[in-house]
Amino acid sequence: MTVTPTPTGAYDRGKQALNNLNIDDQLGLLWFVYTKLGKSITPAAPGASGSEIAQGLFNQVKDLSHEKQLQAMRDIAGKKSTELSRMYGSMSPETKLAFWYFLAQGMENGTIIPMPEDYKLPEQGQTLLGQIESMDFQQQIDFLRGCVLPMGAEAASGSSI
Repeated sequence: MTVTPTPTGAYDRGKQALNNLNIDDQLGLLWFVYTKLGKSITPAAPGASGSEIAQGLFNQVKDLSHEKQLQAMRDIAGKKSTELSRMYGSMSPETKLAFWYFLAQGMENGTIIPMPEDYKLPEQGQTLLGQIESMDFQQQIDFLRGCVLPMGAEAASGSSI
């Protein structure tokens, strides 16, 4: 059973902020957050318990074609009921943070589909990114939890994921 953290101002703002962006801009915002703030976010991701689980899901995405990698990320962000999205939905908050960290690293090193060179975060996303940058470390983590926790689909009943 996944324990949902007690909502905080930053957590609630993260949850609401992503709902105001389309799926591709949600992914874009996560990309910018993890690349711009990666050094401060990093300790909360790979060192977290469950990072092996996040790495396992990341490896499944990594093995897909670039087009299918992007679709898998869209499915997770859009809460579509696919096997990968249900696996993601069953992970702990820290494991979800680690998964997105691994995806950002994969995008940096070319194992995951890169951001289009001409991609520009919309004004609403840029404003949000500026707000995130001005937060202290704990607020940033809470905000990111608010972004990534609701993503993914519910696990299927029975023995399947």
